[in-house]
Amino acid sequence: MGSKPKSTTSSSSAYVLPQFTPKDYTKFFTAGALVATLTHGAVTPIDVVKTRIQIDPELARHSLFSGGTKIVASEGPKGLLTGFGPTAVGYFVQGGAKFAGYEFWKKNIVETIGGPENAIPYRMPIYLLSASAAEFFADILLTPLEATRIRLVSDRKYATGLVTGFTRLAREGGIREMYAGFLPILCKQIPFAIGQFTVNELCHELAYRNMSDEARRNISTIHKGFIDLGSGLTAGAAAAFLSQPADTLLSQVCYPAFHLYLLAPGLTTAFTHWQLDQQGTWTSGEHDISTDDFGSTSWFQRIV
Repeated sequence: MGSKPKSTTSSSSAYVLPQFTPKDYTKFFTAGALVATLTHGAVTPIDVVKTRIQIDPELARHSLFSGGTKIVASEGPKGLLTGFGPTAVGYFVQGGAKFAGYEFWKKNIVETIGGPENAIPYRMPIYLLSASAAEFFADILLTPLEATRIRLVSDRKYATGLVTGFTRLAREGGIREMYAGFLPILCKQIPFAIGQFTVNELCHELAYRNMSDEARRNISTIHKGFIDLGSGLTAGAAAAFLSQPADTLLSQVCYPAFHLYLLAPGLTTAFTHWQLDQQGTWTSGEHDISTDDFGSTSWFQRIV
């Protein structure tokens, strides 16, 4: 594990705010990008079937299974992978920007408030604002690629793939068509991000609150990994639930989602727990507030 800032023994000891480097943000981006790409890419066949059911009258009354069977029969197995390119690239940049952006905004908001000690009472608004800001900017990158994906899936003759589809959309539709689904995507993705990050933080707080000081100091990597994974999976389920109302609208306008990717937060926490060294701790008296591996994304998680 990485080195920790030394704590003072005086009652006036200050919390230490970690100073993330560009290398740290690159790790955050990479972890979020890889897991978002894998999880969203894995459900590409389901997204294809759902989209076609929604827009193709011949498939309108079919289930996912029967609709998929019919697509394979008429177009071959490759038909279920239509739009994989925009999905992979779109969620690579979106996932990376979201996870790196969350840490960026959280750290900067804490600094603006006056440091970690002052920020602790306001940690819930900080989580909400950081998640919302990170998702907003990440969706700017995602929306044109989602628009490309929808066109490729809805019209097999539209283009041959990501590059030709994106180029045609930009040429014929311009910015207006590329960002036609921006507002519906925000309505779906921001509640998802809020659930994803905030519930993850709160689960970590709950886990560490129920530990003694000695247990927190001596926690094993495996134990911490289980906390990260469990918190992430819980957060993913909450995120899927919170985003469901807007998902109904979004599926009609731009984005036919399927919540198998609620596993993404849990997988991301596990992946980044393995990838990153511990960044440091904030210590004051008997309180130990850890800036743990990015897998936990929780600066306030060990409040007693």
